[in-house]
Amino acid sequence: MRQSGQHLTRWLARVSRPQASSSLNRSAAGHVADLACGSISHMTELTDVSGAFGYGDSILVGERVRLRGVRDDDVPALARWEMDPGRLITLSNWVAPPSEAAARERVARRSANEEDDLGFAIETLNDAPVLVGRVWLSAAGGGPKDRCAAVGIALGREHIGRGYGTDAMRIIVGYGFREMGLHRIQLGVAAFNSAGIRAYQKAGFVEEGRYRESVLHDGRWYDTVLMSILDHEWAARRSPSQ
Repeated sequence: MRQSGQHLTRWLARVSRPQASSSLNRSAAGHVADLACGSISHMTELTDVSGAFGYGDSILVGERVRLRGVRDDDVPALARWEMDPGRLITLSNWVAPPSEAAARERVARRSANEEDDLGFAIETLNDAPVLVGRVWLSAAGGGPKDRCAAVGIALGREHIGRGYGTDAMRIIVGYGFREMGLHRIQLGVAAFNSAGIRAYQKAGFVEEGRYRESVLHDGRWYDTVLMSILDHEWAARRSPSQ
């Protein structure tokens, strides 16, 4: 995971650094619209500071939640959820709660947004915002040229079933395509996690295959469902106001 995160960060730095014109750079940074497939049209052009502020203020905000940087006072709750053995059934292939130190380190590493994975805290849009979980992206595929990332999400058990996960997934997917220039976002989920699968489907993910009987719990085998969404699929789902 650490190596793939570094690939993601290097790719982000590459597409954001001014360089001489090339077909690869134009494709990664500008979503070239004349490709036969695998492309999305240009988003709204930024023409002034007010528009830039509006874009920055809105890209991480959904209908129920917003994504933001992880704060120091978030870490105890996020680490506690990392250690919840019941939640590990849906987040991992086995029930092996990490130590508190390891859980805190994992949260910090995936949300530093400097060298490794790109991650955010998830909080509600209430007048008194409540931390409900975190979401992250990490590099996948053959390398930066493939513009592919894997997405992960973890909510506190008490916050599941309220639409927060679906909204957070919609936000991070839009962020991946609009701000990072990704072409594909993918994930794997245990077949028994029907609530998670429904949430991913609502965010636009489609099933593309399975690892058959790849997860063992209590002596029984379960499939891992492989799901993904492509940039042009996401663009086709967007409303005109988005």
